[in-house]
Amino acid sequence: MLKMISKPAVKMVERYLPDPYIFVLLLTLIAAAAAIAIERQTPLAVLRFWGDGFWGLLTFSMQMLLVLVTGFMLASSPPVKRLLQRLASTAKSPGGAIILVTLVSLTASWINWGFGLVVGALFAKELARLVRVDYRLLVASAYSGFVVWHGGLAGSIPLTIATEGHFAADDIGIIGTGSTVFAFFNLAIVACLFISIPLVNRLMLPDEKDSVYVDTKLLDDEPETKGRITRPAEKLENSTSLAWLVGIPGLLFLADHFLLRGGGLNLNVVNFLFLFLAIVLHRTPRNLLNSLQEAIKGGAGIVIQFPFYAGIMAIMVESGLAQSMSEWLISFATETSLPFWSFISAGIVNLFVPSGGGQWAVQAPVMLPAAEALGADISRIAMAVAWGDAWTNLLQPFWALPVLAIAGLKAKDIMGFCLVQLFITGAIISVGLVWF
Repeated sequence: MLKMISKPAVKMVERYLPDPYIFVLLLTLIAAAAAIAIERQTPLAVLRFWGDGFWGLLTFSMQMLLVLVTGFMLASSPPVKRLLQRLASTAKSPGGAIILVTLVSLTASWINWGFGLVVGALFAKELARLVRVDYRLLVASAYSGFVVWHGGLAGSIPLTIATEGHFAADDIGIIGTGSTVFAFFNLAIVACLFISIPLVNRLMLPDEKDSVYVDTKLLDDEPETKGRITRPAEKLENSTSLAWLVGIPGLLFLADHFLLRGGGLNLNVVNFLFLFLAIVLHRTPRNLLNSLQEAIKGGAGIVIQFPFYAGIMAIMVESGLAQSMSEWLISFATETSLPFWSFISAGIVNLFVPSGGGQWAVQAPVMLPAAEALGADISRIAMAVAWGDAWTNLLQPFWALPVLAIAGLKAKDIMGFCLVQLFITGAIISVGLVWF
C-alpha cells in the first residue's frame, strides 16, 4: 500500500515542487501579501520589515555552511571513510540499506541535528557505492531521520527553557530536560518513530523498473595527485607535524570544554569538533584543502537562500502574522487538545520561520498564557511546539539543503517520499502528545 501511495506522491512532487530557491521566493511573496491583507500592514512597512531583517541570520548562515563543510571534510578523511565503508558493508540488500541509513540518521539526529544531517547524507553515498538501491529513497531516508532532532539532546526549545535566565523564566521558571526530552511521552514518541520511520521507508522501496540508480562513478572521490615536492611551501602544505601542532590543541580545548568546565553541545561546538578532527585525521594541510574544495561546491544554496528566510521571519514576527496564526489555531483548544493544536500551529509557522529558537520566541508569548489559562502541562506544550517545528521539515526544503548538496540531488528528488512520512509521523506525534 505504501509503495502504491508513494509512487504518485513522488511523481507529483517531481512535477510541481520547484527548486528551493523558487520556494523561498514564493514564500517571501506569500508572507508579504498575508501581512498586508491580514495584519493591515502597509506595503512600505512590510518592505521595511523584510529589508531590515534580511541579514538577521548571517551568523546562523555561516554556522550552517560550516556544518556542511566541516562535516564533509571529517567524513572524507581516511579513518572515517573506512568506518563508514565497514558499516555500509553490513547492508546486503536494497531494503537493508534503506533501514540501515534511516537508523543511523535517526540516532545521529537525536544526538545533534547538524551531526545527523551530515552523517546521514555521507552514509547514504557510501551505501550507494556498495548496494544497488533507489538513490532518491536512500537520500530521503537519510533526511527523514532528521525529524527527531527537536525531541533529542540538542533540541533548542527544551534546552532553552532549561537554561537559567531564559526569556520566559519569570512566567514558567526553569523546566529541566527530565520533564521534556526525557519525559515518558517524549521518549515514547521517539521510540515509535525509531520503529515506524525505517519501516515506512523500507515499504516505499520502488520496484526495479521504477527505481532510479546513481552512477557510482559520480560518487567516487577524485584521486589524489601527488607530485614531487620541490618548493619549501609544498613541504609545509604536506607537513603532518604542522597539522597536528594546530589540530591537537583544538581537541584539547574541547576536552577542557566538556570534562573540566562541564560545557554542552551547541552548533559552534559541533563545528569546532568536526573541523579539528578533520585537521588531525587528514594528516596534512594539503589533504584538508583538497577536501575543502570539494565540500564548498554544495554551499551555494545555503549562501543565497538563508538571507531570504531571515527576511520572511522578520515579516512574520514584526507584522504580528505569526502570532495571529498561533492565536487563531489555539482559540478553539481545550486542556486536552491544546498540545495537538500547538503542534499543528508550530508545523505551519515552521514553513515560514524554519528556526527552532526563533520559532519559540514567536510562539511562546501565545502558547504559554494559553496553557496557563487552560491548566495544560507547560512542558508538554513546549515539546508540542518543538515537535511541530521538526515535523514540517519533511516538507520545508530549508534544512534539506546540506543533505542535497552532499548527495548531489535536488529537493524534488526526495520530497515525494518525505511527504508520505509527513502524514505518518504527524499522526504518531499527535497521538503521543495527546495520549501518552
